[in-house]
Amino acid sequence: MGKGRLEAFSDGVFAIIITIMVLELKVPHHAEWSDMIHLSPVFLSYVLSFVYVGIYWNNHHHLLHATKSVTGGILWANLFLLFWLSLVPFVTDWMGENHFAQVPVICYGIVLIMCGVAYSILVRLLIKHHGEESLLGHAMGSDMKGKLSVGIYGVAIALSFVHPWWAAGLYGAVALIWLIPDRRIERKLSRSETSV
Repeated sequence: MGKGRLEAFSDGVFAIIITIMVLELKVPHHAEWSDMIHLSPVFLSYVLSFVYVGIYWNNHHHLLHATKSVTGGILWANLFLLFWLSLVPFVTDWMGENHFAQVPVICYGIVLIMCGVAYSILVRLLIKHHGEESLLGHAMGSDMKGKLSVGIYGVAIALSFVHPWWAAGLYGAVALIWLIPDRRIERKLSRSETSV
């Protein structure tokens, strides 16, 4: 099957997720700095989640750019990823509204870890479909960055039981790791284009 509908649908879901998150931001009822300070956890959780959704959108775009076709299993794996990403607005709002309390921070971490697992499943199925020797297979390699991220999420979830703000700091650290764009696919694509 062609990948066009999968790309279009996924881009639409990413846009809706960001729209929902921004609509959840409520303006202060008064015009004082103290009102803004009171809303800072809400804004911080929004920024963190916006960065995460942006990272997933960017990497998803690169992943599909290196993909020629998809299968039914790949469609389901993509939906599995989009399901977990669609929960990001809920846990973002819950965590921000409750000033990074323990249970919302744990749930945020669970959603992040499941997004990471779902993305890994999608990558594995795409590589299986295109072959280990494909451009995508070579570009993704062992995916140490992805495995490290899932491990840090696990540590952060455990840390949430001790101090939720430390866990949130680890979530932010993983976002910073991924904020530096993952150039593996771009490098492989540019090499294959120059060798043609």
